[in-house]
Amino acid sequence: MKFGVGLPTGMEGLINPIPFFEPRQFLEAAKLAEQLGYDSVWGNDHYAPQNYVRREYAAVPNFYEVLSVLAGVAAVTERVEIGTSVLVLPMRDIVTLARQTATIDQLSAGRLLLGVGIGAYPEEFHAARPDLAGGRRGEMLDEGLELLNRLLTEPTVTHHGKYYQVESLDMAPKGCADPVRVLVGGHQLRGIDRAIRHGSGWIPGWRPFDELAEWIATLRERAADAGRDPHALTVAPQLSCLIGRHHESTERRYLDSGMVQHRKSLAFDGRDPAKSLHNNLIGGYAEVYDRVERLAAMGADHLACLTFCVDTVDDWFEQLELFATEVIRPYRRAHGIAEPAATRR
Repeated sequence: MKFGVGLPTGMEGLINPIPFFEPRQFLEAAKLAEQLGYDSVWGNDHYAPQNYVRREYAAVPNFYEVLSVLAGVAAVTERVEIGTSVLVLPMRDIVTLARQTATIDQLSAGRLLLGVGIGAYPEEFHAARPDLAGGRRGEMLDEGLELLNRLLTEPTVTHHGKYYQVESLDMAPKGCADPVRVLVGGHQLRGIDRAIRHGSGWIPGWRPFDELAEWIATLRERAADAGRDPHALTVAPQLSCLIGRHHESTERRYLDSGMVQHRKSLAFDGRDPAKSLHNNLIGGYAEVYDRVERLAAMGADHLACLTFCVDTVDDWFEQLELFATEVIRPYRRAHGIAEPAATRR
């Protein structure tokens, strides 16, 4: 199993205070993650303050454009994969996105993992794209995925859809990894079907672990039924993380973090926030390690975009090092997995 850390490109106000990272710290964090042995570095995608963030803060959160940050990350790293978890596809012009995606994949020598989704907060869509306020975001996601994949694989594309129009468009270059790897995010079962139709992997948010195990099994079964190799699809859950020496005090620290209010704001999607404490990577070193083993056993391939539930930049960097030292390295030793050369002591 691979391990990926999420840079807080769009986490101010939601999980982290305002302000949080300075621009230079994204690059510093990515370089350190590579040195510590992480397999990937990710960013998330937000456009406008959410309603509950507006009520909580007078300041406007800094939301950094995720592909721009990842282009910078690609320039200062050599090995780690770079990913979006997730980019809000209905907010994007698909032709521009295809060109950005192919360019970053070329610049990074094929390291891009493009995770896409519908976006959690409708108010962001209404604020930033009022011209499309009447559109159905699920339909836009499906049509956008179809067009994006065609632009990244076909020499010439004509598309006349409900939301997107392209006429005899030639686009080069394509990605370095042919095709560019597209992973589909989604907290509901329909995300599985989208991943099978359009993607090379699936990025679920947290669910109760028993339920997540069932969904991973469902993904493999449905992929086989659709004629796809079920083990060629990457399962890359995105989880919250807070670890410490003492289990109970770390859990209490999580309950005082900004992540709790964020979870409550997302309760509309069917996930009970009260269950998040025990179905994410939160707690003592041994307890978190055991959950990682459980995730691997249920078929998770890549822990995408670990989100550290902290209030200071210093704490963020401390969590980055603790997780590498107390979880990633012991996991690799236990499974006979060699650490990347840059991390060997």
